[in-house]
Amino acid sequence: MARNIEIKARIDSVQSLWPLVVNIADEGPSEIIQDDTFFPCANGRLKLRAFSDHDGQLIFYQRPDSAGPKQSFYVISPTASPDTLRQSLTLAYGESGRVRKHRTLFMVGRTRVHLDKVEGLGDFLELKVVLAENEPSEAGVSIAHELLEKLGISHYQLIEDAYVDLLAKLPSATRQTVDN
Repeated sequence: MARNIEIKARIDSVQSLWPLVVNIADEGPSEIIQDDTFFPCANGRLKLRAFSDHDGQLIFYQRPDSAGPKQSFYVISPTASPDTLRQSLTLAYGESGRVRKHRTLFMVGRTRVHLDKVEGLGDFLELKVVLAENEPSEAGVSIAHELLEKLGISHYQLIEDAYVDLLAKLPSATRQTVDN
């Protein structure tokens, strides 16, 4: 399985962090609209990410819920029919959550820097440092810490939960507004 080191932080706004990211980025920005549907999964997380009616990915991943940098193992399976796949998986397993976001992607070396506007939650920074096959996770953790420092992100801003978990913690009236 592929691996990366991930870290997420709540930020005041995408616009406030934008200039700092642009100054260190090698590539980007790329704008991506994502609609992620999560399904119950005993061994990790399973989500269907739809980019459009004809482009999506089924993603299985395992990652601990912790506020600092964490290693994630993942497998990505492309699909040309995300709506039909969502329907099939929902009928088979049910849905455990849905996350809609506008992501701006930058590359800093081998790190994917995401500036996310998450519907119902606000703005976030997510770093994903891609690891080589036998590379120790400490190398990716070191890169993540360096980038956090360059971007002025404090450890108080780091979050441990996935977006789907944060949405699930919202009061039910707020969740209904987000889902409609």
